[in-house]
Amino acid sequence: MTATMIMGASYGSLLAIKLLLAGHDAKLVCLPDEAALINDEGQLVRMPAKGRDGLVEVHSSRLPGTLSAATPADVDPADYDLIVLAMQEPQYRAPGVRELLDRVAASRKPVMSIMNMPPLAYVRRIPGIDTGALEGCYTDASVWDGFEPPHITLCSPDPQAFRPPDEKTNVLQVSLPTNFKAARFDSEESTDLLRGLQADIEAATFDDGKGEIALPVKLKVHDSIFVPLAKWAMLLTGNYRCVGKDGMRPIREAVHSDLALSESVYDWVCEVCEALGAAEDDLVPFEKYAAAADGLIRPSSAARALDAGAVNIERADRLVQALAAQKGMRNDTVDETVARVDAWLEGNRRKA
Repeated sequence: MTATMIMGASYGSLLAIKLLLAGHDAKLVCLPDEAALINDEGQLVRMPAKGRDGLVEVHSSRLPGTLSAATPADVDPADYDLIVLAMQEPQYRAPGVRELLDRVAASRKPVMSIMNMPPLAYVRRIPGIDTGALEGCYTDASVWDGFEPPHITLCSPDPQAFRPPDEKTNVLQVSLPTNFKAARFDSEESTDLLRGLQADIEAATFDDGKGEIALPVKLKVHDSIFVPLAKWAMLLTGNYRCVGKDGMRPIREAVHSDLALSESVYDWVCEVCEALGAAEDDLVPFEKYAAAADGLIRPSSAARALDAGAVNIERADRLVQALAAQKGMRNDTVDETVARVDAWLEGNRRKA
């Protein structure tokens, strides 16, 4: 049995439920009210499943693994086999969270990030990159100073999920049940731990009252460190292009209102990834992404955050732009997208 500490109880609860279903334990690190609610009532995740109409409800209390929650001050990373980073990048500089992140780095435990924004320590695993020139893309790049590349890996947060606005914070609903795609660690021992979790999650089934079924959203471990970067093309084609000059639009509209332009942006980001060292097989074809985006009827979380007045969001758009510049590459549409996000943030900061 593996014990995993997950920083972030929203998106992180999806991975937690998959671990519990496979017989492993998970600790969610979150705000005091969230921790109290999870410890009192558990966690509920709704997801579509093959062979079932509607959504299947998976409650943590019905699973073989044990789920608990705590605040950042009340956990010791040394007690866990694996640490998962499931908060958005700006949150790691918050008081309490920053100190816990420092303890995670000092523990030298294997760390798997499922952020859209890869930790700088992971970017250092990519050969030939000047990471110093990328620090401005992060809200506070110094939070990653204590991490060493061999102890950290990246997992692409491809599954789409959200907290229904009219329900308690211990409820999560999956809107796109794709897989988590993780790169191997430099360490064989840490990679073997991930592969063990992959096998256990793959083998687990769930009895929804109508019989045993296999639930979607698996963990897939890849040898290439570039596989998780496949999400970048999706983010810059859909998520950040939800951000308009005067308002936000759904991901589906951002992608499908001008499919040719979307494909050109997507292909360009894939070319950036290949210039960094990715193979074509590490990436996802545009047609597959466009089909998935057709079902994404809400603006991205980044767009919703900006619309709500956020003064910091994850800037994977700026990161890709900066990495491309190191390879002598640029794209007009990406530059326009970055400028729009910059303008929203500047406006929100003035209001704040």
